[in-house]
Amino acid sequence: MSEQRSVPLREHLLALKPCRHGGLIQETSETYGIPENEILDFSANFNPLGSPFEYPGSGLNFDEIIRKSYEKLLEYPDNRYVEFREAAARFVGLGVTPQSIIPGNGSTEIVRLIVESVIEKGDKVLLPWPTFGEYEMQCRIMGAEAVYPSQEEVNALSDEMLDDAKILFICNPNNPTGKLRSREELKALADRCREHKTLLYVDEAFIELSDPSQSVADLPASNDYVFVMRSLTKDFAIPGIRMGFGIASSAMADVLNTARLSWNLGAIANNTGIALLNIKGGIDSPYLKEAREMILKEGETLKAKLDRIRGFETGEVNVNFIFVDISKFMLNSSELAARLASRGVLIRDCVSFQGLGKDYIRVAVRTEKENDRLIAAIGDIITEWGREQAKNELQHVIEKASEEGIGGRKTCEYYPCHFEGQ
Repeated sequence: MSEQRSVPLREHLLALKPCRHGGLIQETSETYGIPENEILDFSANFNPLGSPFEYPGSGLNFDEIIRKSYEKLLEYPDNRYVEFREAAARFVGLGVTPQSIIPGNGSTEIVRLIVESVIEKGDKVLLPWPTFGEYEMQCRIMGAEAVYPSQEEVNALSDEMLDDAKILFICNPNNPTGKLRSREELKALADRCREHKTLLYVDEAFIELSDPSQSVADLPASNDYVFVMRSLTKDFAIPGIRMGFGIASSAMADVLNTARLSWNLGAIANNTGIALLNIKGGIDSPYLKEAREMILKEGETLKAKLDRIRGFETGEVNVNFIFVDISKFMLNSSELAARLASRGVLIRDCVSFQGLGKDYIRVAVRTEKENDRLIAAIGDIITEWGREQAKNELQHVIEKASEEGIGGRKTCEYYPCHFEGQ
């Protein structure tokens, strides 16, 4: 009998399951033997214009960033991140100051920072479902108890629920549904959260690719119970360089900047972030404005094509991805995702999102040519599935007839030559 080993970790961590995300290009390549550069990824949602460093007239030079970073390799980063915080405040606008900015090594680190700074074991958190899985993951690491109201119940949360909860997480626009809440709606919710001493965590990772006018990044200045998160990953299509930032009241930000990991942005991430946040025009730069226009145009076109597939029902287009109900489709979400992956096309199977089961998928909005490749791949799968069903049905009929001794293969006077090669 093998020895049962124990590990010196908190017991509740042993039951944790990995948080699933999109963008599994390497895994798909290994599984299906498809070169990584031939895989088309609709499972992760980035700016469909691609790298801003290749966008005409952006004024961005990645070689210059690498040069500046190389010069700093023998130094620790300045942990104050003065330039980064100043650039982030200018980019957001709305009166946000550098003193309110908390740099982060991507959105997940910022979620972790807030959770470990606010939550104690046994505290409750409100996670309106479905939503981004890292909120729950990070809360469970700290031993929190998750409560799951639906997205539709958010504006009607009871006083008791807010009193009992330490944090209410809102993703706006929401991932994976794409629902965009209005600024006025969130302001009212922020007032209720302050009244009940519940931290309102607003994830605005996609706001610049949706409707920036609905941002509530200015609210923390006058409300200590509001925290806003921004990500550069989505806006600028740079998931390989982790960076983002939080926005809090200056008093709260001061504490969080002390509590966060030291030197959490390396030289390349810091210099890249400064360059991107200083892009000419900020949130209204030609790059981001064109991206928003493209998302609406191509998103509506893709939505119309998806809606023509029997069994597909799409949500509204508010951002660079579309949420699709496929509960009436011939395949469930996991089966469809696997068949597409075998063809080098990735979609987000939403089975890992709380409450969704295998009835939903999420697809990114990409270029017209790429979107058409997705539609064609789904069409091929429908044809393939139809042939499989017909073959299985024919086999069933033949076997049943054979069992009953009427007209089966072996009762045919020409058997077996009649069936040769079939």
